[in-house]
This record gives sequence, structure tokens and C-alpha cells, in this order.
Amino acid sequence: MPQTVLLAEDDRAIRNALERALTLEGYEVTAVADGVEALAQAHRTSPDVLVLDVMMPGIDGLQVCRVLRAEGDRTPILMLTALVETADRIAGLDAGADDYVVKPFDVEEVFARLRALLRRTSPVPGASGGESGRTDAQVSGRQLEAAGVRMDLQARRAWRGTRELELTRTEFELLELLVRNAGIVLDHSTIYDRIWGYDFGPGSKNLAVYVGYLRRKLDERGATQLIHTVRGVGYVLRED
Repeated sequence: MPQTVLLAEDDRAIRNALERALTLEGYEVTAVADGVEALAQAHRTSPDVLVLDVMMPGIDGLQVCRVLRAEGDRTPILMLTALVETADRIAGLDAGADDYVVKPFDVEEVFARLRALLRRTSPVPGASGGESGRTDAQVSGRQLEAAGVRMDLQARRAWRGTRELELTRTEFELLELLVRNAGIVLDHSTIYDRIWGYDFGPGSKNLAVYVGYLRRKLDERGATQLIHTVRGVGYVLRED
């Protein structure tokens, strides 16, 4: 099945050109001209990813993003913006957007950023995890569960047993990736690509820092440690 894109852009020329390019790239595209239509369509069809222009008449892209996030919708959102100031980009990310592309843009950059966003929400193929490579995660609708961890992806809530975990956005996404691939060793570059969209390089401590944060929130006195380090490779979530 082709992945579905909801595109909201009020400039007809940009909208038509991007719709055509995305369709040729293999996506199933629904294109609308404003934020009101975007919200209505998102509620009707649950697309795999949204591409929203920031500046649209009536309800703009930031407002669309805020409404969807307030409703618990965690569909990846890529913002298109002509605003180049850092404060403007921060406003988009604070509204709940996952990434942005500055106009005028190269369509290949849009494709690359969409691929990165969609990879974050899908299981990792071909990762190393025992003889079968099978994951132990149980997925039911918006619920995800493995190794005693339960996650409500729509509400952005997570529990170990009956204890709810207070997680930041990045911690939640890291835990979701590990739970989706429970029992599978994920290498550093795969995790960097899924969570941050690029690899910081072998000298970076960024991933280790976030794994440390997550362990402190997951671990319980007398209970089994869930996140294990595979030296020289990466991390795996499992109950020993």
C-alpha cells in the first residue's frame, strides 16, 4: 500500500507542483488549500504524514498542528515555511511539528525529510535480534506493549507495570522505538536516524545521555533492567 500524504498549501502553483512530484514518488496525496480543509481531511482519513504550509489564510499551519497535537494525534508533520528566522522555526517545533523545510526548497529535500519522518514510525527491518529477528512487541491500534512496558501512542503516555512514566518528547520516541523492536539490537546509527534524522557521529554522547535519562525513569529497585547496552553495537529492550 502506498503511504498517504495530506498536503495543505494555499499557493496553487506550489500545491500542484508538490502534489505531482509526491505522486510520481509513489505517495498517495490529498492536497487542500487551507487549514480548515486540512483539519477536516485529517479527521476523515488519518494520513501517514502531513505536509503543512505555515502561512495560510484563516487557520494557518501552526494552528492545524496545535489542534491535532491537542487531540492526541501524533501523525508526523513536516512544515513548509518562508520564514527563515530561528524564532519562527522554534515556534513551529513548539507547536508540535516534527521537521520543517524552508522555501524555496528542493523537492528532493522534501522527499528525504518525509522518508526520515516515516521511518521513525515504522518497525526497523532487518535488525539483528536472535535467530528469527522477530520482535516481542504487541501492537493493538494505538497501544504498544513489550517487556512490561505499555504505551498509548495517541495520548503520549507510557507505563512500566502500573507506574506511569513522565517522559520528554525525545524520551518517549526513544522508548517507542525500543518497544516496537523489543528483543532486537538496534545499532547507534539506526537510532540516531530514527529519532534525530541524522547521525551525530562516533564521538557524540547524545544517545548515551538520553538512554541514561530513560533508564533512570524505567528502572525500579529490585526489578529487572530493561534497556541493555550491546557494547560496540547499540541497545536492546528485553527482560532477562
